[in-house]
Amino acid sequence: MDEFKSFIDGYDVGIRYMDDHIGYVLEALENQGVTLNDLCVIITSDHGENMGELGLYAEHGTADRATCRIPMIIKWVGGKAGIVDDDIHGNIDLCPTIADLLGTQKHDIWDGESYANVITTGESQGRDHIVLSQNAHVCQRSVRFGKWLYMRTYHDGYHLFPRDMLFDIESDRYEQHDVADEHPEVVREAVQLYLNWHDEMMATSSSPTDPMRTVLQEGGPFHANGHLKRYVERLRETGRADKAELLIQKHPKEFE
Repeated sequence: MDEFKSFIDGYDVGIRYMDDHIGYVLEALENQGVTLNDLCVIITSDHGENMGELGLYAEHGTADRATCRIPMIIKWVGGKAGIVDDDIHGNIDLCPTIADLLGTQKHDIWDGESYANVITTGESQGRDHIVLSQNAHVCQRSVRFGKWLYMRTYHDGYHLFPRDMLFDIESDRYEQHDVADEHPEVVREAVQLYLNWHDEMMATSSSPTDPMRTVLQEGGPFHANGHLKRYVERLRETGRADKAELLIQKHPKEFE
């Protein structure tokens, strides 16, 4: 636990370091005569981080809330102050939002949905659900809707994830309790949402192939591909031979 505390403290220090440097940038601008009243500021990131969720530490390796929930802080000239928006949005929604705020036309090929009204008036403008993808560490697609996170795994990245997982994010924000077996009706709803999204994406795509299928045909996610035999040896050496045997059973082709 001492090591885990050091890990968490180190992550917090990294966040504080970034916060301080954002302050330095704003201070430097102010010293040049540019005040916050003149600035539109957007603070975001490319991904979150698993801090123990699903058994992953210091890694953004799954299509879950921990990896895919990113900061989005927007200060817009003329925008409404003090708004906390808990609705569902995607990072692909930022471009059409900015286009709306600047009074320019949204590009026809964008899949994003503007939430400019949230910024200007505080009016709710969120999605009913959103589909999340991960193909670097695992091959997963997830659906975030209501209080639920549904996850479907096509390649587990050697983490022994089941095909279907379901988490109640409101009561289980750290994703410790898979309740898929307890709520089959919610799983069915999530699968339908996912299939509808997939059909729409394929119908409007310039490629006839789902990019995830390409990853799977190449042998699986990049960061896991080719490492199973060494990982099995590591598990056996560290007293986890039972997990090694389960992985061999689940991925027999890797040992042919």
